[in-house]
Parts: sequence; structure tokens; C-alpha cells
Amino acid sequence: MWLGACTSTVGTWMQILAQSWLVYSLSNSSLYLGLDAFFGQIPIFLFSLFGGVFADRKNRQNLLVASQVMQMSSAFTLAAMAGTGVVRVWHIWCLSFMVGLAQSFGGPAYSALIPTLVKKEDIQNAVALNSIQFNLARVVGPALGGIALVKLGAAWCFGLNGISYIAVIFTLLAIHPEFVPEKTGESVIESMRGGINFLRQREGMAGLVALAFFTAMLSFPLITFLPVMAREVFHGGSNIFTLFLCLSGAGSVVGALVVAGSQTHVGQAKRSLLAMVVLGVLITAFGLSKNLVLSTALVFGAGAALMVVFALNSSLIQLYVSDAMRGRVMSVYNVAFRGGMPLGSVISGSLIKQVSAPAIMAGNGVLVVLLAAYFLLVQRKVSKL
Repeated sequence: MWLGACTSTVGTWMQILAQSWLVYSLSNSSLYLGLDAFFGQIPIFLFSLFGGVFADRKNRQNLLVASQVMQMSSAFTLAAMAGTGVVRVWHIWCLSFMVGLAQSFGGPAYSALIPTLVKKEDIQNAVALNSIQFNLARVVGPALGGIALVKLGAAWCFGLNGISYIAVIFTLLAIHPEFVPEKTGESVIESMRGGINFLRQREGMAGLVALAFFTAMLSFPLITFLPVMAREVFHGGSNIFTLFLCLSGAGSVVGALVVAGSQTHVGQAKRSLLAMVVLGVLITAFGLSKNLVLSTALVFGAGAALMVVFALNSSLIQLYVSDAMRGRVMSVYNVAFRGGMPLGSVISGSLIKQVSAPAIMAGNGVLVVLLAAYFLLVQRKVSKL
């Protein structure tokens, strides 16, 4: 499962790099770049709750295979359009929406499936190792994507991504998880309410979901607008953008390894909030930096801190939920986490157009620090988890 997912995610990051550069090249607009991220993430915000219900009712492997096939089809479609020269920005937006729709059902199923493959005491390590494959792919994918983009063109990046889905589909068909969801007579709305009520009744869980939303909204524009920083601040091309993206991914691998190597679950939320303070400081410094060497180090550090925050928070949710509720509860968390991304992209993209990318980056970093301080010093239910 790990190998299949890693192979597919390498292809996905090849496409993310090429797609971001293609949108920015076609439009020369940071707002359009933000809208592409918005259209890719908003279906997850709108439909993940339904995806969570299905993940607790249907065979999770079958849901995931259907999701992968849909994403593979979108990648091949974009490859054909880019290869023939007919692609427009609105075409990319539509395909981004289709991929997001597939992920809104595949994401909860994947989040629910992974912990059923290991024992409870190994869940934090499993979540961290899954983060490692994702972020290892963030290093390899952009590196390969940058080469393919320069030497072959964007269409090849999209086509190779389509081929990479074969690996994850094969491994999904090969695994044999012990837990299979039981049939239920509950309506979809009743099942959805059950997942929401679990989070409301467990002390600190609602705050953890809110934290996921605001942290994603404020921190992920760092990744979304790297092409803008590469061009406007450092006057570089796709090579500088690729360098930033690879270093962010490398930092995330280090952050995930730190979490995987942790031997204690005590004070996990407090450690996450302290990592948020570091993350905010690094994002602010990146926004203010005009030195390329310093900025690469800051991007690396921010990637590590961001992964520590989200790996710890995600494993906290997974530790407190049963297999039967896992899909619904994780769908609520994913709605918050993934819903913050498009909102942050659109808001930051609009503000960058009015002000500047460095100023908005720095401002987002300051807000991340203030958010962490609030949960550490004022709303302390989360920090006690």
C-alpha cells in the first residue's frame, strides 16, 4: 500500500508542478493560480461528509479504486489537451474540480483504511509513515516534473501522472484489511450526524478540527504561491519554483520522521501547538527574505514544521475513534483541513493582487503564531489532549 501510494503521489506532484506553472503562464495572474487551487479543494469541502458516510458503509478498497480511476482519467484528458495545444485555464479548473470530487470520496476511505492495517499502538507511526510517502513524493515528484517540464513539456507531466495511478490501483486490489464496514439501516444524514456528534462530545476534538481549518487556511498559501515568489521576488523561472517545492517536500519528510520516531503520546497537542509557533515564524521570515539561500532554508524548515503539526493532529483524531466511526469522523476533520486550503488560496491570491506576495506571506505567518498562542494560552482544551 505504501509503495503504491508513493508511486502515485510522485505522479501527482509532477502534475501539480506542471499545472501550477501552466496556469500562471497562460494567465499571468496570481488570482487565477489561487482559483485553480480553490476548484481542486472546494469539492472536498462540499462532499467529504458524504464520502465519510460511504467509507463507513461500503468496501473502502472499491471506493478508492473508483476514485483513482476518475483521477487517472482527468490526468490523461489534461495531457491530451495540453499536447494538442487547445488547453485553456477554464479547462484546467474543470478538471481540478473533477479530481477534487474524486478525492472527496477517496480521501475518507483512505484515511479510514490505513489504521485498519496496523495495531492501535502503531497508529501514530502509520500516520507518520503515510506522511513520509506523501512528502517523499513531494521531493521526487517536482524534481522529475521539473525535468519533464523543461525537456518534454507539461503534457508529459500529466501523462506520466495518469500512468502512475496504475500502481496504487494494483496495490489496492492486493491488500486484505481485517475490518470491513457493516451494513446499517441509518439514513445518510443520521450517519453523518453521528460523526459530528462524536467530535462535539469529546473534549478538545472540536477545537482540534477548528485548528486544522485555520492552520490550513493560513499556511498552505506558502505552497500555492511559490511560483509567484519564484518569479516576482527572485526573478527566476520554473527551476526556482521546482527548487522551492522540492525543499518544502524534503522538510516535510524530516518532520514526518521526527513524528514517526516519537516514543510518547503524552502532550501531543501541546507539541503540535509549539511547532505551529515555529511554523508561523518561518513563514513570516520567508515572506520578508530577499536572499535565495536563506529562503530555501526557510522553505525547508517550514515544510518540516507544517508536517509535524498535521501529523500529530491527524494521529490524535485517529487514536480516539473506533474503526466503525473512522470514515465519518475523518471526513469531518478532512473537510476542515482541506476546506481551509481553497479559502486561504482565494483570499491570499486576491490580497496578493492588491498588495504583494511577500507582504501576504509575512502576514499569514504572524496570524499562525497568534492562532497557536490562542490555543496554548486561552482555549486550552486542545492543548490538554
